Amino acid sequence: MSDPTPKVNRALRLDHAVMRWRARRVRENGYVATVIPYTGYGSTAWIRVLGRVVLDRPAAADAGEAAGARGWRNFTKVPVEDAEVEVRVGGTTAVVTADNSGIVDAVVDVDLEPGWHEITLSAEGSRPARAHVEVIDPDVGFGLVSDIDDTVMVTALPRPLLAAWHTFVVNEHARTTTPGMPVLYERLTSQHPGAPVIYLSTGAWNVAPTLTRFLSRNLYPRGALLLTDWGPTPDRWFRSGREHKRASLERLAEEFPDVRWLLVGDDGQHDEAIYGAFVARHAEKVAAVCIRQLSPGEAVLAGAGYRDHNVSGRAARVPWLYAPDGAGLAEKLDDTGLLAAPTPQPEVTP
Repeated sequence: MSDPTPKVNRALRLDHAVMRWRARRVRENGYVATVIPYTGYGSTAWIRVLGRVVLDRPAAADAGEAAGARGWRNFTKVPVEDAEVEVRVGGTTAVVTADNSGIVDAVVDVDLEPGWHEITLSAEGSRPARAHVEVIDPDVGFGLVSDIDDTVMVTALPRPLLAAWHTFVVNEHARTTTPGMPVLYERLTSQHPGAPVIYLSTGAWNVAPTLTRFLSRNLYPRGALLLTDWGPTPDRWFRSGREHKRASLERLAEEFPDVRWLLVGDDGQHDEAIYGAFVARHAEKVAAVCIRQLSPGEAVLAGAGYRDHNVSGRAARVPWLYAPDGAGLAEKLDDTGLLAAPTPQPEVTP
């Protein structure tokens, strides 16, 4: 049997060659580098800087990232390979390097107080793009990791044809939020001030601006997005979404060893298996696992088969909670004591 690896390597080389050809063409037409900033996170001693460097028309670059209602526009931008990006935060200036897809994912040493901070990123003399990073208080012991598709946003994304439709065609304002989830997350962040919120998804970085606007418009708490690049790798045609989630959780556990995470996902695809493996390795770092149960119709669209939520054999110290929406998950969290019941409001006599 022949070794498929050389073919995948050729695919990677072809992908890079096409991108370089496109970059030369658009630069000849006056396109310039611009940075699309993403929300980052960190500690008082370091921050994780996230963003993407692409080529765009000068007018669009000067105006900043456009609001783009159609998702396909996010996939037509040409990345700047290995771009040098200047990062300014407080009195610190650092230069980091983007990868072959123009994605910036770098750690910068800082000396910052806990809370939200603004940073600027620029490449090739571009107009500085403003991003925000959350510096997590070292005394915070609780955090929230949430999936996006079919957990906070109803998409039925995993099925290929629907994935293409939702990603490239559907207007972002037509996407709907999962009932009760914004209220649940607001209660969690109110009860745990300073708790970091991380949105972990297998979606492409190209849709990060769209997802950020969706989360803000539907009143989800602000937090970092951890997405992935859909392009080929040295040994695969496409990057593994499951490996991306697994590696991200391991990194968070290493970066914040004193934080116990509430893991929220859905039963449409692989969240249960990914979270279960993480619990098996790091039960002491997990406060609970919340799984949103898809309706039968949603499960069919998501390509999910029979779902038997058998939690026997799982770490007894970690509650596994199942419900079809945010209100149901909140009730289950109330029962475990992980989420205090809302304070009853006094009746107002007219």
